[in-house]
Amino acid sequence: MQKTLFSKHFITIVSIILLSIIILGAVLLAFASQYFKQDRYRLLLHNAQQAAQFTYRDFRANDYQGISTDIIPMYALLANAIDADIYLVNTGGKALVFQQPESTRSNMLVPKEILETTFANNGYQEYGKMGGIYSNRHYTVGIPIANDQGQPAAVIFASASGDALSYFLGEILKMFVVGAMTVLILAFAAVYFITGDLVRPLRKMVTATQSFSKGDFSIRVPVESCDEIGQLAISINNMASSLASLESVRRSFTANVSHELRTPMTTIGGFIDGILDGTIPEEKRNQYLEIVSQEIKRLSRLVRSMLNIARIEAGELQIKPDLFDVNETVIKTVFTFETPLEEKNIEVKGLDHDRVMVEADPDLIHQVVYNLLENAVKFCNQDGFIEVTYTEDDNSTQVAIKNSGEGIAKNEIPHVFDRFYKTDKSRSQDKGGAGLGLHIVRSIINLHGGDIIVRSVEKEYCEFVFSIPKPKAKSKKLKGETKTDMEIKGENRLQM
Repeated sequence: MQKTLFSKHFITIVSIILLSIIILGAVLLAFASQYFKQDRYRLLLHNAQQAAQFTYRDFRANDYQGISTDIIPMYALLANAIDADIYLVNTGGKALVFQQPESTRSNMLVPKEILETTFANNGYQEYGKMGGIYSNRHYTVGIPIANDQGQPAAVIFASASGDALSYFLGEILKMFVVGAMTVLILAFAAVYFITGDLVRPLRKMVTATQSFSKGDFSIRVPVESCDEIGQLAISINNMASSLASLESVRRSFTANVSHELRTPMTTIGGFIDGILDGTIPEEKRNQYLEIVSQEIKRLSRLVRSMLNIARIEAGELQIKPDLFDVNETVIKTVFTFETPLEEKNIEVKGLDHDRVMVEADPDLIHQVVYNLLENAVKFCNQDGFIEVTYTEDDNSTQVAIKNSGEGIAKNEIPHVFDRFYKTDKSRSQDKGGAGLGLHIVRSIINLHGGDIIVRSVEKEYCEFVFSIPKPKAKSKKLKGETKTDMEIKGENRLQM
């Protein structure tokens, strides 16, 4: 069974809490055990020292030959105070006084090894059975008593049962378990709800992405925080908007391409069928074949333009910069439009300018100039003019191509660089174009690191201005725009 993020996170956190509590409990019991042992030895040593003081005085009074019965009640008092055995043994290990909290006995014998250790170390301490005296483990301390000559006279031992430690640790463990269970219940509840809050937006994101995979980009993920989850939700929403925009562009692109391809293909197919089946008389076949040839050239231009766009957007079109005179490129390009210029009696201004040297790809800039001049000639009014001007600054060289005529409406200016876009007025004048020329122009200029803008005043003129950055100023923006101009800057990225 596949584990969900909720179960993984919940189990991980709960496991960490359980492990932490177990470690904490083990450390607590270890420290409690150590504290209990040290406290027990301290109490035994304290009472044994008190017993040694009055025993020494009594021993001395009896010339170290024995003790009086008067000190036995004092042994009993000290033994009962700490619930321990206190006994006095001679140098042979025989008990002179053995006082337990509830009884006394005098038939015990302390092993010689223990006595020797006590005299050698001036004291004794163990957790054991005192050489078989006890059946279970006891905490034991011993204090030697010497005579006036420093010779060993006796030893006082104080022993307490080790069972008290087990009882003490058991009580500590009970309290710890009760506290730990309470903490665990509260922690589990908190982790459950916190994990749920953490996973809930992720589930919404999963639902949204599943909708995206099905082509529905309308769903948005609620942004409920400013942390990483919130930023992820914002990114997913932005991605959805981009995908929706791309899908819209894709559909529009498909529709435009289909339309642009279908129209000439329909024309070509109709005329070819008419020639083949004899519908078109023989004397008019050349006329219709010329139309077919024009439509084929139109298709060729469309396919070539689309391939150029694909190469630019795929990064496959590499510029080959070289130093050349852009004014010479403009002049040569103008000569290619000599026939339509004469037919419309268009005056071309600005060709007498001095050399304008730029560093760019000559072939690509020629394509830019050709497309802009083609549009200028196409949309210039009868007896109008086309003017070419150049401006240079420290950062770039600007080339402006201006033509008189109807111009472009203000609401259409933001779209003139879009693929397949044609203004309403141009549709009657530009039946052979596909609306890709200006998009290619902007892509080429962007590839050089420059900008392109359009200025237009309706019923007066339209002007396109593109900039070619100088080698040390590739990132500078085009200057010289005014607030009264209707314009749009070419974006630094290609639109899909």
